[in-house]
Amino acid sequence: MTHAADFPIADASAVFDGLAEAYDELFTRSSLGRAQRGIVWNAMGSIFHPGTRILELNCGTGEDAFFLSRRGVSVVACDASPRMIEVAQRRKSTEAQESSVEFRMLRTEDIGQLVASAPCFDGVLSNFSGLNCVEHLRPVASDLANLTKPGASALICLSSRFCLWEIVWFALHASPRKASRRFRGAGIARVGSQSVRVWYPAIRSVRGAFAPWFRMKSLAAVGLAVPPSYVKSSAIAHPAIMSKLEKFDRAFGRLPFLRVAGDHVLFHFERAQS
Repeated sequence: MTHAADFPIADASAVFDGLAEAYDELFTRSSLGRAQRGIVWNAMGSIFHPGTRILELNCGTGEDAFFLSRRGVSVVACDASPRMIEVAQRRKSTEAQESSVEFRMLRTEDIGQLVASAPCFDGVLSNFSGLNCVEHLRPVASDLANLTKPGASALICLSSRFCLWEIVWFALHASPRKASRRFRGAGIARVGSQSVRVWYPAIRSVRGAFAPWFRMKSLAAVGLAVPPSYVKSSAIAHPAIMSKLEKFDRAFGRLPFLRVAGDHVLFHFERAQS
């Protein structure tokens, strides 16, 4: 997401409807997108095991759901955008017909509608800033607690409040306001040709919103050395350079201070036993 205040603010589902057809080309298949997603996939692969059932929020075009399905994980993947779900269903019919993925059009704020058959999920995934479009996380966390089994893991990837890359990038481009825009905790993000309201909760705030139902086990930076997707540079995008940046993220992304300085921060929560 890029940021702008001079565009009409739209509902998040409408914004991502307009982006759905181009999303995979713009981000999923881009070198920066693959590099950042690879860091999250590494965590997903070690936490979500074959034979388990996972609930995914803001699934987009289904890239993460298909990854999990290839590893023997069953996924109920939800998104508020009808067009994103349409693209995901189309991808399933052409790329992954046998995948154990069920796509549903459902807003994150309405996830409690799934509670009739709960607790039925072994884990939860929300990747790449979907929950940054939700102002109040505590009701979502409460719904997730009702939907998950004791001991279930929740991987939540949020846009961070402090992004070192962004600060340096916009400072070098003489844009101090943009360099500090996340510090305010809320703002307007331009997605494609539209704008949507977003929030950047502090680490303590996220941890508090998920307590007491979930205990935070770890934090890791996503996009510490790997830059945000708006950084357009052929030198950075070179495969050899990108590989080194990814290795840096994997090696140092969990260190104190650095783990909260990436483009995103990856939370690993565990559902309380009672």
